[in-house]
This record gives sequence, structure tokens and C-alpha cells, in this order.
Amino acid sequence: MSEMELYNLWCDNAKEDPDLQTELVGIKDDNDAINDRFYRDLEFGTGGLRGVIGAGTNRMNIYTVRRATQGFADYLNQEYKNPSVAISFDSRIKSDVFSKAAAEVLAANGIKVHIYTELMPTPCLSFAVRALKCQGGIMVTASHNPAKYNGYKVYGEDGCQITLRGAEIILEKINSLDMFNDVKTSSFDEELAKGNIKYIGEEVIEDFYKNVLAEGINTDLCASSGLKVVYTPLNGTGNKPVREILKRLGISDVTVVKEQENPDGNFTTCPYPNPEIREALEIGLKYCNEVKPDLLLATDPDCDRVGIAVPDGDGYALFSGNEVGALLLEYICQQRIKKGTMPKNPIAVKTIVTTDIVNFIAKEYGVEVINVLTGFKFIGEQIGLLEAKGEENRYIFGFEESYGYLSGSYVRDKDAVNASMLICEMAAYYRTQGITLLQARENMYKKYGMFLQTLHSFTFEGESGMNKMSEIMTKLRNDPPAVIGGLKVVKFEDYQTSVAKDIVTGAETAITLPKSNVLAFYLEGGSKAIVRPSGTEPKIKTYFTAKQPTKAEAEALEAKLCSDFTKVFN
Repeated sequence: MSEMELYNLWCDNAKEDPDLQTELVGIKDDNDAINDRFYRDLEFGTGGLRGVIGAGTNRMNIYTVRRATQGFADYLNQEYKNPSVAISFDSRIKSDVFSKAAAEVLAANGIKVHIYTELMPTPCLSFAVRALKCQGGIMVTASHNPAKYNGYKVYGEDGCQITLRGAEIILEKINSLDMFNDVKTSSFDEELAKGNIKYIGEEVIEDFYKNVLAEGINTDLCASSGLKVVYTPLNGTGNKPVREILKRLGISDVTVVKEQENPDGNFTTCPYPNPEIREALEIGLKYCNEVKPDLLLATDPDCDRVGIAVPDGDGYALFSGNEVGALLLEYICQQRIKKGTMPKNPIAVKTIVTTDIVNFIAKEYGVEVINVLTGFKFIGEQIGLLEAKGEENRYIFGFEESYGYLSGSYVRDKDAVNASMLICEMAAYYRTQGITLLQARENMYKKYGMFLQTLHSFTFEGESGMNKMSEIMTKLRNDPPAVIGGLKVVKFEDYQTSVAKDIVTGAETAITLPKSNVLAFYLEGGSKAIVRPSGTEPKIKTYFTAKQPTKAEAEALEAKLCSDFTKVFN
């Protein structure tokens, strides 16, 4: 069908949601707007769906959610006998509506549904899948994207986001379905009354808290440490669980950012609710100027990422995800060895775009490092492989540069509740030693060398933008640069072809990780650049590592690296 034919079809059939009809009427004479909404189906990637909320096949709405859920239901009924699914949702616009729409489709397909009574973090969804022995899970969230977005993440029975194989089968089934004629649905209230849909009880939430607290190392120091915290949940799901964990730790001096305390899908005071960027933390930083805490803590809307800021002279310095993860790894290693709780042959897991300082820390403490593709599900997958051998206790920590961390095996996704506890405990411990987190970071760099990691995203909107992204990746793959930032490229890795080439010797070796559209350029002196298209947004992401003797030199090199790639992308 053409875009206009699809538009007319939706005008005739998409009548359950008045908001969609209003939008469709409003664009009837706007060909560009119609094309953008109908030129493709919203892509079901390895993590699920993510897109702008609105009318059309290229938007998040009850119809695209239902169709995706029907495909997921067909997959589950094919793979399992009497499957069940856990569902959670965050504070975003229509998250509750989409979660109920998914539940109605699953129930209509004979699949039992366990759903939280209120918004809950992504790690609580992963936990519920495992605790309730479900065969799948759905988390309705767009993580840290702007308010106009929502999304839908699919999980397997292990509590990880769905496998590549599973995603391919689900996508195939989705593509065979007519949006309006092939989807089964039912009444949420009727299915609830029948017991086919059940609310997840408080005992599951309490068990989650117990598992988080069990990951503490020096929790007994927290109450008496005098640690002072400002916390913002950025209008998301972290408000209750993070505050509950801090309360149980005995950290009582917690000031919550009132403007961002309660759920608000419009994110009125933080239009881009991402703890990775300073703008999202501006109100929290204003609180810091008044309260003078030891730590600003910020969790994203679905509470799987956490960012921090710490006192630095008259202001507050934001730490990167790489820095927090490296500090936590060293703290965990140090303290577990000190307390005699370090397992034999311990393992840390990181993604390929995460800081290489991890390798030096791991070597110091006798820890094996496993590198995986970008995406926390690959970290969760490694925990599962260890569990299959009865060795999950060897896993001590995993993290990715995008502010996601996990120290236990009780969930299989990044957990900002767990990370918030560990960060506060670490800060409390160092405080009792007369060390600030700023000093701890400087000590780390003095010990292992200066690694400056930055992420730059280049946005390409619409159909033409998608084509431009493809052209850029093809050019970089087929004609890779010999020099970047004034440094020679000494090694080139293409994760799509699974080939790593030593530029100096010409030798080629196989990359054993799953195929992925990722290119890595290793530079002389230990610096590097990694390029990949985002799986959920119309962006190309570039990850730079500038390894230099001093921070000033690293910043200068990073600027050169960014400049060179900006020329390529424009």
C-alpha cells in the first residue's frame, strides 16, 4: 500500500483512541506528515519498539503495540506450553495504556499475564520474569528519550532482553500480521476477573529489595557516615525504590528534587530526561548549591541508568558512566578482597565501547574481563552462561559507558536501584576514610593513567536521514581513514563482517562476537574511535577514547577526533 492508502485505512479503522483520530484529521492535507507516519513500519529491533507517540505505522500507538504483542504471543505459543508474561511500565505518556493493551492481546491468546499495579523500574520487570518463572516480559518505556517518545522492550525467560534469534522470529511473525484484522484482543477487566491477568504482589517487590541489599559490602557504615544526598528520579520510576533502599541503608539525609519527584510523562523541567547530560540535572544542581550534599544522584525514567555529580570547588562536577563504573569496579574488588568475599576466578563484563581502564583495574586485582557487544542484554547473557555452569557467583560486576551498572545475578538488566545503593555506599565508605569521590577519581587516574572517553551522537531524521546513515557506514567500511585526529590507524575492526585487520602487518583475524553494524578504529598510542548506528534512534554514535599523559592533552586529542568525524558525517 502507498502512504496515502495506509493513511485512509487508518482514518477508517483507528478509532479507539480519539487522540489518533484528531492527529489524522489534522494532517489530511500535509503530504510530508503523512509520509513520515506511514513510509515504514516502526522497526522491531533486538530490544523491541521505540518511536514517537502518535498515529501511523511508524509511530507508537495501541495498534503498533498490539501488532507487536500478537507477534510476541505467536512466538511464545510456538516455543512454550502454557506460557506466561510479566509486564511493567514507566511514567511516559500512554505507558499505562500500552501496557494494558499488551496484556489484553496476550490474554486473548491464552497467555497468563502478571502486571505491576503501578509504574515500576525496568530491573523490577527483569526480576519479576525470573521470580514468577515467566517465559517472557514486556517493559513499556523509552528509557531516557524526550517526552514525545515511548517504547516497548521484550524480555526472554532468563530476564534478559530477547535474544537475536528470538527477535528475528518475532519480527517475522509481526510482518505476517495485518494491523487491524489479525490481532486478537480482549477486555483487561474481564481477563483480570477471570484470573488470566494478575497483579504482581508486594512480596515480589520485597524480594527484589532483599536481593539488592544483599549486594552491599559496607552497608553497616552508611548510617554513621554522615553522607548527604540530593536525589532526583527525573519524574520517573525510581522515586519509591531508590528512596526505600537508601532508607534501609540508614542514609537519612536525602533531599528529593520536588519538581522532579512525581511521575510526569511530559518531563516539564527536564525535556531530555537523560542523566548523562547536564541539562537534565540543572534543577538538581541548583538544589546542590543550597543543600551542599556529598553527592547528587539522578536516575532516568525507567530507573535502569544513574548519573552523579560531586562537589568540585564552588560547584559540582558530573562524572561519566565510564568513570563511575571504573570507580565501582575498583571499590568492589578492593573491598571484597579485604572482606574475604571475592570468588575464585572473578569475572567483570563490559561492552566494547566501555573504557579500557577496566583492563588495568582488573589486572591489578586478578579479575578476568569479558567484552561484549553494546547492549546490556549481552552482559546479562554472560551471567546466564555462568549460571548454566553453576558459576554465577564468579560474576562480580558489569557495566556499560551509558550509565548502566549491575553487581548481582538476581536480574539480567542494568539496575539503577542497585547502582544507587553501591554509589552511595562507596561515597559513604570513602567519606569515613576522609576521601571525596573527586579525590578517588584522581587517585584512579594517577594509578592507571588518563583515559578520556566521550560519546558524540549525530542525528539523521526521517527517511532521507536513514539513507544518509547507511551511506556513511558503507563509506567508512569500504574506505576506512588511515589517520584520525592526527594519529595513524593501526587496527580496524568490522563487526558486520567479523574481521579485524592489523593495518601495520596486514594480518586479519576473526571477531567471535555476533555480527553487528559496528566499526572500530584503533590508533597509535592506545586511543581509539568506535562508530555504530543507534538501534533505537535515528543517530550514528561515535565513542572516542583519548589516552594521554594529562587531562588537558586528552581533551585536545578528543577535540581533534570529534572534528575529523564531524567532517565525515556532514
